[in-house]
Amino acid sequence: MTLIAPTLQAFFTDRLVRQRQVSPRTIAAYRDALRLLLGFVQQRTGTAPAKLDWNDLNSDVISAFLNHLEDERGNSPRTRNVRLTAIRSLFSYAALQHPEHALLIQRVLDIPSKRFDKRTVTFLTGQEVDALLAAPDQRRWEGRRDKAMLALAVQTGLRVSELTSLNCDDITLGDGAAVRCEGKGRKQRAVPLDRPVQRLLRSWLNERAGHGGDPLFCTRTGRRLSRDAVAQRLSTHARTAAQAHPSLLDKSIHPHVLQHSCAMSLLQAGVDTTVIALWLGHAGVRSTDAYVHADMTIKEKALALTMPVTATPGRYRPTDKVLAFLDQL
Repeated sequence: MTLIAPTLQAFFTDRLVRQRQVSPRTIAAYRDALRLLLGFVQQRTGTAPAKLDWNDLNSDVISAFLNHLEDERGNSPRTRNVRLTAIRSLFSYAALQHPEHALLIQRVLDIPSKRFDKRTVTFLTGQEVDALLAAPDQRRWEGRRDKAMLALAVQTGLRVSELTSLNCDDITLGDGAAVRCEGKGRKQRAVPLDRPVQRLLRSWLNERAGHGGDPLFCTRTGRRLSRDAVAQRLSTHARTAAQAHPSLLDKSIHPHVLQHSCAMSLLQAGVDTTVIALWLGHAGVRSTDAYVHADMTIKEKALALTMPVTATPGRYRPTDKVLAFLDQL
């Protein structure tokens, strides 16, 4: 019998932190997935996680856990696949440490990801963006903060995690105005700022009056806004904006929709997809394909370029005796 606990601890401290140097977000995601798995096994078998061995985590147990995520916890196939990715990472590491369990580990690694339907991305039109930015109450401190935050997100396409991690000194105004952030894969990038967003940020920075290392968007007590807080503020302002622009009622608006809206505005402006991928910090150009599929204006332009066939089908018949003579030569 080989206990899981020592390998699990080494997986986080040695594999993820020391060898791969993954981000804190990745560690948190893997931690949550494995915590759910161990809790599921404990509830099912009555064995405490510290006393589990590898035979307690065979492929049948892992498959049952994945079904539990979808059937009982209501997770989507995408979330189920994310949890499976964390489990696979642990078992790949365990394969090096415990060759005696090679068959059991390989059977777990052979569990396939689940296919799912890819929905068309949701994005906001220019008028809907204007309505959303007009929703925060500018008479209140939170309203001025939220307008600057939402305008920055729509113009730069920052992910919500990138948005909440910004500090005051990540903003450069004036000549070469830009925002600097660190995205997925520890990739740093700078995104230029247009003049309207610069004005909002300049006003907010003056009111914020924070030091360089202080969070750019914070609560009244100075704490950094969480991802859930940003989502809640966006939902509140979307409901307000829907009163002036009812089309917002038909859309599920979450922070990632702001990135989609940025990408669509760039695409409709004729910006190359390679530049859009760099702008958004995507790993490759293929990530921008979803925006091409969602943009009806591009498809309408393509349709306009096609000329309908108006010729009447049939054989050619010359209408003149001379032409008929020449055709017979």
